[in-house]
Amino acid sequence: MKLQKRHIFIVGAVLAVLLALAAGLLFWGRRPFRDLKAADIASASVTLRPPDVTLELNGAEIEALAELLGDLRITWPDQSYTEYAGQAVQFTVTFADGTETEVTDHNLFLIIDGTGWRTAYAPCEALNRFANELLRERGG
Repeated sequence: MKLQKRHIFIVGAVLAVLLALAAGLLFWGRRPFRDLKAADIASASVTLRPPDVTLELNGAEIEALAELLGDLRITWPDQSYTEYAGQAVQFTVTFADGTETEVTDHNLFLIIDGTGWRTAYAPCEALNRFANELLRERGG
């Protein structure tokens, strides 16, 4: 009888840990660009829709972008972003190894290479603000 209670306790403890990890992923998310550094980026551009304007980023702007991308948090996949209206800010990032990634901010969604994710509001809003400040500075 003691052995059976011990097994039940162990199984319960394992399930509790797995549940806590799953809840952490859903509520706190993960950071897909956490280790990104400006040196990893060969070039980057941003397209704002509306007004449908594309801007190339310079070195200092790429440094700021790397930091902002590193702060982004995604929680779970969600393709319902297509049902929403509003401004989309799409960053096209070409890495030093030649690969390319598209990251689109459509708050409360982050679309990475065509896959929509629910995201934390504040880091996504900072990315949007960064793009719109670039547009304002360049007279767009």
